[in-house]
Amino acid sequence: MDRIAGGIARLKGWRRVLAAMAAGGVSALALAPFNAFPLLWVTIPVFVWLIDGAAKTAEKRRGRAFLAGAVTGWCFGLGYFLGGLWWIGAAFLVDGDQFAWLMPIAVAILPAGLALFWGLGAGVAALVWRPGWSRILVFAAALSAVEWLKGHILTGFPWNAFGYTLTPAPVMMQSAALIGLWGLTLAALIIFAAPAALWPAAPQGRRGAWAFTAFAAALLGLHVGYGAIRLALAESPTGGPSVRIVQPALDQSEKWQVENEDEIVARYLALSRTVSEAGRDLGDVTVLVWPESAFPFLLTDRPDVLSAIADLLPDGTTLVTGAVRADEPAADSIKAFNSVLVIDDRGTITAAYDKVQLVPFGEYLPLRPIFDWLGIRQLIALPEGFSPGAARLTLTVPGAAPFAPLICYEIIFPGAVLATGLRPGWILNLTNDTWFGDTPGPYQHFLQGRVRAVEEGLPLVRAANSGISGIVDAYGRTVASLGLEVAGIIDGNIPKGVALTWYTRWGDGLFLGLWLACVAAASFARVVYRVQRN
Repeated sequence: MDRIAGGIARLKGWRRVLAAMAAGGVSALALAPFNAFPLLWVTIPVFVWLIDGAAKTAEKRRGRAFLAGAVTGWCFGLGYFLGGLWWIGAAFLVDGDQFAWLMPIAVAILPAGLALFWGLGAGVAALVWRPGWSRILVFAAALSAVEWLKGHILTGFPWNAFGYTLTPAPVMMQSAALIGLWGLTLAALIIFAAPAALWPAAPQGRRGAWAFTAFAAALLGLHVGYGAIRLALAESPTGGPSVRIVQPALDQSEKWQVENEDEIVARYLALSRTVSEAGRDLGDVTVLVWPESAFPFLLTDRPDVLSAIADLLPDGTTLVTGAVRADEPAADSIKAFNSVLVIDDRGTITAAYDKVQLVPFGEYLPLRPIFDWLGIRQLIALPEGFSPGAARLTLTVPGAAPFAPLICYEIIFPGAVLATGLRPGWILNLTNDTWFGDTPGPYQHFLQGRVRAVEEGLPLVRAANSGISGIVDAYGRTVASLGLEVAGIIDGNIPKGVALTWYTRWGDGLFLGLWLACVAAASFARVVYRVQRN
């Protein structure tokens, strides 16, 4: 193993670039739906050994060390994000005549941009790199810090944060209730990089390396053990208000065509009236849920549809649906919002939430004048794009606890899914992943929603146009679900939430504490290393 580690560290030029990109690409298999996380005990040590080489070849010139580490990190990150995000290209094929030419650009540019963060982390790590097990702490601290930055800078994009590699099943999700996604990211980097602590042998020997490896193994054991105990003590997920989720599986290329409006409404109404295999009909349902942007028109412009909804809903049943909402037109413009609407059994819109976190290029164009000049517009065909809502809200429906409405990828932001003030009883996520077909994207999105449920200690109800729709309890366990590209309904009950989790109380403060402890331990080890050398 010393020879292998040393051989990888000595790679140069295109061989180093190829090795870093390949290791990053294989690492993406640890993400949903593959969840092949054991591969990381090979690929992450390769990453560490490549930084060994970058730091050693330029150890006397700090600028060169940073640059060599940054190039290595960027190449690894490019492979990782290409492997984990290639499916975004499917969205550009929905209206292929207009957007297909953008697909290769988008598939390349987004991973390349995200990889800059990993390049920064690896470059900073290379500046303070020292032989031995302590470099694993340097590696974990630097990479977890830039992962946090990636989730917050500008609009933030925490999709496929490295911490998700430790959450393939509910038993491995429970630590999120303590330390959140960013704490899991720090832990994952330590755990999967641990083999590199043993090889190559440090000048001071392997005793400390074996101790560190045992610590990493214990950390993984605590992670899984805590999850097993928490699930063993968990209550049954049943017993709350009844809910019916409608998954219409509408073809995205046909959804916004005017001639299909009445047919789309008819499909929602027919599915909503379905009598389930268990004999439940709509009269037994407290909350009926339709997915994001259910209607290809402004609902307020179609009083006949509101009347049909009133005829559909039995007394005491409330519809919560996604829809495009518009402000009253100003002198020469109108503001459109991607919204959640609450509609009572009389067909009256009683509450609304406007999406706060819009998708760049999907729902609005950043730097619009430049992209207008280039002839590029957002995927949603609105002249001015959507406008962001003012703030997160908590909405209420009769017969059920208040809920936190989240539209599409708003669910992926740790610590930012709930409004201040009244704590809701459940989370509602309305989405339309049809853009991405049967690719890893919808599976990754669903997993991230499940982890948010664990972090906040709240159940999740998820309605997706073509899947994955489902009911998830506060422990991330899927109570019921409907797969991709299947039209149908889900009947169930909204599970109960649990007491405030540590993450709900303290947010990223616990991650910060763990990160500072990691930096302190690495700094102490560096001092010891200097004393031993002298």
